[in-house]
Parts: sequence; C-alpha cells; structure tokens
Amino acid sequence: MTHGIKIMLVMLLGLALMSVSISASAHEKEGAGAHKTMASTNIDPKEVATIEDAVNAVYAVISGPAGPRDWVKMRALFVPGGRLAVRNPGADDGIAHMTLEDYENLVGPQFLKTGFFERSIHNEVVRFGDIAHVFSTYESRHAADDEKPFARGVNSMQLLHHDGRWWLVSIYWQAESEDAPIPAAFLP
Repeated sequence: MTHGIKIMLVMLLGLALMSVSISASAHEKEGAGAHKTMASTNIDPKEVATIEDAVNAVYAVISGPAGPRDWVKMRALFVPGGRLAVRNPGADDGIAHMTLEDYENLVGPQFLKTGFFERSIHNEVVRFGDIAHVFSTYESRHAADDEKPFARGVNSMQLLHHDGRWWLVSIYWQAESEDAPIPAAFLP
C-alpha cells in the first residue's frame, strides 16, 4: 500500500470517527435504548484483545445456521451509538444508515429462516494510536461448507482501543458488483 493511500485511509478514519461521535451524541439525546456505557459488556476479553479478534468476533456473531443470533453480544462489540451503513445506489444520498437495532430488525427475520455464514478472506489494517481502520474483504455463504459464496464485498470497519479492548465504532460495506469488482489489493 502506498504512503498516499495510507494517509488517505487515516484521514477517512478520522472523519468516520468524528461522524460517529456526533451521531452518537445525537442518538443518546434522543433517548435510544442501546447500551449507554462502555463498561458493561458480555464479551470475553480474548474476543476483543486485538484488532483481528474484534473483526473476527463480528463475523462470528452474525454467522450461523438458520436461527437467532446473539444481538446482545453484537451490541457489546460496538461503542454506544455505533453505526452500520451499506452502499445503496438507489438511496437519495447513496447510502443506507442503520443503528444496530435497525440492522437486527432488517436481517434478523431472514437469519431465522436461512443460514448465513460470512468470513473475512483478507484484511488491510491501518492503525494510529488507539484508532484503526480495517478494509475486510468478505465472502457470504448460506452454509459453512458451500463451495462458492453467494456474495462478496468489502467491509470498512473503524475501531477504537479503550479500556484494554477493541471496540467497533462503525461498519460501512459495499457488495461486489460488475461496476465495483474487488481490487486485487483486497484479495488474498
């Protein structure tokens, strides 16, 4: 990765963290029901000890055969007010923003009916002090042993190191398409 790309990624990470911080403040003022403190979590410290651990924990919590997911654990991986967003060319602003509860309401019913296994196949990590950005290339399957994925894409994950562990701040993703193939630099 060139020096210019690294600088751009650090700048993008800073903007994302500022955006989430502003959004989290507004979200808390609205009285949202998400957990309010970073001190209370259901996470084994080993699951969030490193950047890679935290990234893998997200994939683990959303993956599984048809059935419920551990949404309490999912929320515990994130800072209060953590956000998700997906590239949505059909939206006015080209993006669909979600709280963790929005995500649960969107995908939870589908997960009850259909298996969903998502895993990272390659991560590009940039870290500065207590903040990190991960471009995590993913593959999605309906069964863990499916030969080919039904979807691939890139998760842009922003993380914060605080109180001896890594916290997800936000995840913004885009599925691979003909117009947006995954670049070779983001493949194993």
